[in-house]
Parts: sequence; structure tokens; C-alpha cells
Amino acid sequence: MNETPATARLRRAVRAVILADDDRVLLCRFSFPHPAVPTGATVVWAAPGGGIEPGELPLAALRRELHEETGLVIDADPPHVWHQEVAAPGHADGYDGVVNDYFLVRTTRFDPRGALSDDDLAAEHISGMRWWRHGDIAQYSGTDLFSPRDIATPLAALIAGDIPGTPVMLGL
Repeated sequence: MNETPATARLRRAVRAVILADDDRVLLCRFSFPHPAVPTGATVVWAAPGGGIEPGELPLAALRRELHEETGLVIDADPPHVWHQEVAAPGHADGYDGVVNDYFLVRTTRFDPRGALSDDDLAAEHISGMRWWRHGDIAQYSGTDLFSPRDIATPLAALIAGDIPGTPVMLGL
């Protein structure tokens, strides 16, 4: 976690760690140019979700984002499992960094197809979605990045059923 100055403008967002009944996690493929994709990289795999609109509650934002991006509709309030703060100018357009709150959503595996058109997804730099096995993430040696970079470690705990009582703090 980076030190965040009190005056920093941070983009607040919600994300869903969607775990299927076969313990695969659904990740979105964000392509360059996107604030989450650092210079020199072309792709970052991250949990679905996005920014909280002014006046919107976090869980309402999560429900909206999941419906838009994946088509998944959730009724119950999922547990808040991870918290991430990244203070880095340029990481989010118009902001000094981001705050991501991650919620665990358990579901049966489904074909992600949200309310957004392919063009709308492309405008958000989402170029695909994939169900990943934990081992494939942990052993990945290609050029794509993950967000958070060490997603395999906290993901293993969730797969093992270790649901934290308070959100686990994550780094970049």
C-alpha cells in the first residue's frame, strides 16, 4: 500500500472476486491504453467492477457494474474481503490514484455477457473475460499482468474458505 496524502483525489471503485463452483475466478482483460495498464505492458487481468458514481452506495455500484460487464445479478450482500489503495498519478485519469474495495461473489460458472455492447466494453478497454484456475495465475510467466500483482496469494485464501472478518489490505 502506498502512502496517500490527505489531499489526494482518489477514484473509488468496487470489484467482485467472482469464484465459480469449480474455484475458477472470472477476470476481465484490460488492454492498453488504460490507467491500470502500466507503460510497457499491454494487458492487465483484473476483477470486474468499476467506479462508484456520485451519490451511489458501494454495493449498488457493484450490482450495476456486474450487470453491465458480466450479466451477473446478485441479491445478497457479498462479504467485503479486500481493500486496495494505490496512490500513483496517472493511474486513473483525473485522479491521484485509486481505492478498490473487493467483494467475494460465489456462483455457478456462467458465460459472461453483460448489458454493455462489445463497443461499450471496448470503450472501457475491456477486451475479453476469462475464467482462470488459481494454479494458472500462480504459475503464469507471460507478459500480461494481474491486478493486484500478487492476486494468487489472497485468492488462495478465499478458495480455501478463509473469508476475512475485516478486509485484507492489498498492494499494487
